[in-house]
Amino acid sequence: MKRKQIVKGKRRSHQAKQLSILAAGMFAFGALVGLTASDSASEVSQGSNNTHLEPVVRGARLPQPLALNGRPQLNPIPATVDVWDCQVVVVGGSLGGIAAAAHAMAGGAQTCLIEVAPWLGGQISAQGVSALDESLRMRLSNSFSPSWLRFRQLIKQQPVPLPAWSPGGSSRTVADLNSCWVGGLCFSPIAGAAASEQLLQSAHQASPDSRWATMTAFKGAEFDVTGRHITAVYGVQRTPRDPNYYPKGRLSAELADWYSWSPTDNFDKSPVKLQPPPGQSMVVIDATDTGELVAWAQVPYRLGSESRETTGEPNAAAFDNPDCTQAFTYTFGLAIHDDGGDSLAALSRLRTTYGLHEHQSVFDLEGFPFFSGKSVFHYRRIVSQTRNNPYTGAPARGDISMINWTRGNDWNWMDPPLVLKHHELAASGQYQNWMGGLSQSALKFAEEHALMFARWLLETQSSADYPLTYLYGSDSPMGTLSGLSMVPYFREGRRILGRTAYGQDAFMLRENDLRYDFPEQRNFAPTSVGTTHYAIDIHGCRYRNWGPSGDAVSAPAQEPRVRPIQIPLESLIPQGVDNLLIGGKAMAATHIANASTRIHYGEWQAGAAAGVTASWLMATDAPVSDPPSIVPAGTMGQLQQTMVQQGLRLSF
Repeated sequence: MKRKQIVKGKRRSHQAKQLSILAAGMFAFGALVGLTASDSASEVSQGSNNTHLEPVVRGARLPQPLALNGRPQLNPIPATVDVWDCQVVVVGGSLGGIAAAAHAMAGGAQTCLIEVAPWLGGQISAQGVSALDESLRMRLSNSFSPSWLRFRQLIKQQPVPLPAWSPGGSSRTVADLNSCWVGGLCFSPIAGAAASEQLLQSAHQASPDSRWATMTAFKGAEFDVTGRHITAVYGVQRTPRDPNYYPKGRLSAELADWYSWSPTDNFDKSPVKLQPPPGQSMVVIDATDTGELVAWAQVPYRLGSESRETTGEPNAAAFDNPDCTQAFTYTFGLAIHDDGGDSLAALSRLRTTYGLHEHQSVFDLEGFPFFSGKSVFHYRRIVSQTRNNPYTGAPARGDISMINWTRGNDWNWMDPPLVLKHHELAASGQYQNWMGGLSQSALKFAEEHALMFARWLLETQSSADYPLTYLYGSDSPMGTLSGLSMVPYFREGRRILGRTAYGQDAFMLRENDLRYDFPEQRNFAPTSVGTTHYAIDIHGCRYRNWGPSGDAVSAPAQEPRVRPIQIPLESLIPQGVDNLLIGGKAMAATHIANASTRIHYGEWQAGAAAGVTASWLMATDAPVSDPPSIVPAGTMGQLQQTMVQQGLRLSF
C-alpha cells in the first residue's frame, strides 16, 4: 500500500491562518502516518483479575513542595519568554472557553485564552462532536439564548472543504450540507474551529488588547500569600518544527510532547506567563473539560460517581467510585466512497493491546439500520450531498458521517481510569510540572477501540451500493493523520464542590433538581445565570472483568422526565479560591447531573455566564471585586441584567 502525501504550507502561528491552510488542501491527499499502532510505552503489572497499565508520564515519587500559602508550587519556573497582561484569563479553549472569552471581551475586559489543542472549540472541533445535542423541547420552544443562536448562525455560514472525489464540488457551506437527525445542526469539525476563531475575532473589537493562542498547554499558577487569589497562570506554547505539521490524532503518543516545558524533536517551546495588568487584579476561568487548573491547584472537587449516601440522590450508585467517569470517545468520519479497499487495508494492519475479539464483542448497532432511513449513518451525517430527509431517505455518494456511537467507539473501561486522581498526580510529579492529568494508557486503549470499530463497520456494512471509506490523513474531517479526533470527547472530568448555598454546605446540582417526579426540587431563579435542558444521558463505566463499577445504572431519564435546568451562579464558584470561576463541565454538579449539563448548550451557558461575570467584576464601577461577594452583597440583580444585555437567557 502506498504512503500518501500530506498537504504542504508555510508555518503560521495564528489559528486562522492554520485553518486556511488546512481548508485549502484538507482533502487533496491522504496519509498513512498516524494510522499505526501507538508508540507510547507502558508498564504492565499483573493483578489478580485485570491487567493494569500505568500512565507513562512519571516524576520522582517524592512529597511535592507546597508554597507557604498551601498551594502547589511550580518547580522550576522557567524564565518566561512572553508575558501577557490579562484582566480575565481563560484556561481552555473548549466550547465553554470560547463562550467565556467572547463574552468577557464583549464586556470590555482585557482577556487572554490558552488552548492545548490545535483548534479552538472543544466539542465542536478538536473533539470531533460536530453535531449539536439540543433537546427537542428547547428546539420546539426556541428557548436558546440569543448569543447561542448567533453562534449557530456563524457555524452555518462556514465553508466546508470537500474531497476531490466529492460529486457536489470542492467547497460548499455548512448550511448547504446540513441534514442529520441527532439535532438541527451537523457540520464538519473544521467549520466549528473556524467559527470559534471568528467569534473571538468579532468580540476582539470591544477589547483590542485581548489575545489567545492554540497549541498552548496549561502548566500551573502562582497564588498570593493567602492562597486565595491566583496572581499568575503559566503555560507553554509549542511551535511545530515541521512547517507541514499535522496532528497525529493519537493523543496517547502526543500528550507529553504537548505539555513538556522543553523543546522536543517535534516542537519548539515558548513559556508564557499570564498576569494582571500593573496595579490591577484578574479573574481566572477554568474552561478545560477535565478541570486541569482545579486539579493542579488542589481546589476541592469530586471525581467519578457518587453513592446515594454521599449525595442523597434516589438513583445514585451503590458506592463512591472516583474511577467511574462517563465513557470518553474518539470520533472519526466515514464516507460513502469507494477507495479501492485502501482504508480497510490500513485499519487491518493495526496491532492492538487487547485482542480484536474483545473489542468487537461490544460493537452493536442496537437495532438501527446503518444506511437508509433513521439510520446510524444519518444520525450525525456532517455532509449531505442531497440534503434529503434523514428520517426517511437514503444517503448519496460523497455523504460523510461523524461516528459517535455508544456501543462502538465509546471507551468505558476503568483499567486504568482516564482521569488521574490526587495520589497519582502526586506520584507522577504533576503538582510540580503539570502534564495534562490523564492516563496515556487509557487514551491509547480508546484510540485502538475506535479504530477497530471503524474496521468492523467497513467489514460488516460496506456494500457495492454503499461502499464505505474510513477518512484519515488529509481526507479526514478531523484534521489528523490517524483520522481520529485530535483529542477525545471528554464527557466528564473533575467537578468542583461549591460553597454553602441552597441548603447545602457544599453546593452541587443534583438529580433531584433535574427530575419532575422527584422531591426536594430547588428553585435557582434568584441566582440563575442560564438555563439548559437535556436527557440524563449517562455513558457508563466498567472494569474489564465486569466487576462492580459504582455506575449509576438507574439514573438515565428521557427528556420528558427532565425539568428545564436553571444554572445558578453558585455552581461556578469553587471553594478556597476567590478569583476563580468555572466555565464548562467542571461546574458543581453530581455525576448524575453532569450527564444532563455536559452537552453543547449547557457547556456554552456555563462558559458564557463565567465570561460575563468576570468582565462585570473587572469594570471600574463594579460593586464587588470577586465572585463569592456577589450574592452576599445583594448585587445579583445587577449581574443578571448585564447577562441579559449580553445575550444570555436566564429562564425558559
